[in-house]
Amino acid sequence: MYSVEWQKRGLPHAHILIWLLNKLHSNEVDDIISAEIPDPVTDPRLHDIVTTQMVHGPCGALNPLSPCMADGKCTKRYPRPLVAETVTGNDGYPVYRRRSKEDNGRTIKVKVQNQEIEIGNEFIVPYCPLLSRIFETHANVESCHSAKSIKYLCKYVTKGSDMAVFGIASENANDEISNFQMGRYVSTNEALWRLLSFQIHERYPTVVHLAVHLENGQSLLH
Repeated sequence: MYSVEWQKRGLPHAHILIWLLNKLHSNEVDDIISAEIPDPVTDPRLHDIVTTQMVHGPCGALNPLSPCMADGKCTKRYPRPLVAETVTGNDGYPVYRRRSKEDNGRTIKVKVQNQEIEIGNEFIVPYCPLLSRIFETHANVESCHSAKSIKYLCKYVTKGSDMAVFGIASENANDEISNFQMGRYVSTNEALWRLLSFQIHERYPTVVHLAVHLENGQSLLH
């Protein structure tokens, strides 16, 4: 299942949910998903992609003015705790391995408000090394074991575009209802996407409601 939306600057943003045929065990997560800075010597290309595309913030005490901050805390829960091994989380998401500098974890230097600071794996957004190498862009990949992920994508499919209500009236007009109309802003990227008939969302296999009811039972799904 996937859904495509357009963010504030008009760039397309895809939310994709993939079901795996075989269960992904906790000891296999590190083979697919990483939340650490790659080795700049053995894999300089991936190191460049991750350090330019997959670093959150920095925020928190290092940058209280970051856009993700609200009431003194990061709304995306960064910086994340540093742990030596990946463990299964209680909310459906694993706690990914993020080794500290003392545990051979790597660090990088970034500029915050014209000052150069050192950060580690606590600010790395989880990514798939294979997908990062292919697309060379920001691609957050998570292993989720919760039904909330399905609800999350269904919300994006059905919520519709951002809309605004505005009124156009002369100086002495009193007919409020007739002078109001719905307005919708469509960016150039979204307009081109729709003109070329690209897919906005897709579900495979398709699930539809059947008008079949068992006695004293619920409607069936196919």
